[in-house]
Amino acid sequence: MLYEYEIDYDTRNSYEKGLNEAFWQFLIIPEENDTQELTYWHFENDLDENNSVSENGLGFKTVQVRSKKVLDHIKFNAHFKLTKKEVNPFDFDLPLDIDEERKLVDSLDFRVDYEPYLRNTRFTQLLEEHKSIYAFDSKKSIFENLTDLNHWTYDHLYFKTGVTDVNTNLDEIIENRHGVCQDFTHLFCAIAKHHGVPARYVSGYLHQGHGFFGDSQMHAWAEAFVPNVGWVGFDPTNNVLANQNHIKVCHGKDYTDCAPLKGVVYTLGENETEYSVSVKAAQQQ
Repeated sequence: MLYEYEIDYDTRNSYEKGLNEAFWQFLIIPEENDTQELTYWHFENDLDENNSVSENGLGFKTVQVRSKKVLDHIKFNAHFKLTKKEVNPFDFDLPLDIDEERKLVDSLDFRVDYEPYLRNTRFTQLLEEHKSIYAFDSKKSIFENLTDLNHWTYDHLYFKTGVTDVNTNLDEIIENRHGVCQDFTHLFCAIAKHHGVPARYVSGYLHQGHGFFGDSQMHAWAEAFVPNVGWVGFDPTNNVLANQNHIKVCHGKDYTDCAPLKGVVYTLGENETEYSVSVKAAQQQ
């Protein structure tokens, strides 16, 4: 079964004392993969500045806008249409030999191949006192342990907006036990990597109307590598595996690689960014 989605991404940047020159980069275009196909997209701004499109270092499309006008605000709108296949995230067999699976994950070749997503980053670094916060069960497969971790992260943190921001460190999140989807995802990735499982941060959109946490803006979840299966999506904010409700834009080591908007502005005053996301879906046979 296919699902058709239409997505609108709107943002308004305001500058207290205006600006003379600016550069913005948006990482918001849904990727094309085995489960989703982008059929249409359009990006515009209300000042008719030119857009350019390129790929970042990880191979994901970005839109750049450069302005040398004197302005005090600018609005951007992106519109996407895509189809998404129905996904059964449990459609694979568990390993027959759990010890052999663990040996593979612990092998030097495996650690070299997946080093970028085993590497600790500023947002996925566990302090020494937090490294024992969650233990894998040696009697369970990697996938079963990750599913348990997904549930544990969902239970351990409380979804609450306005208490963290993009610069909040993991130790603060663990101690205070609240945050938003990026915080849940960073914690999941940190613990998975601590136990030798490659994990990466995913940014995208979430089907609205199902009561999911984090569906009102761009969403974040994790992908972890399961031997003999591949990358599997885990959404610890909602205690589910990623499926047809999750529309992927990009992945990276942490939020830094996946920030929807980056920019350089030349201004003396404060600036403010407001944005909204609308995701509409229609079921298709």
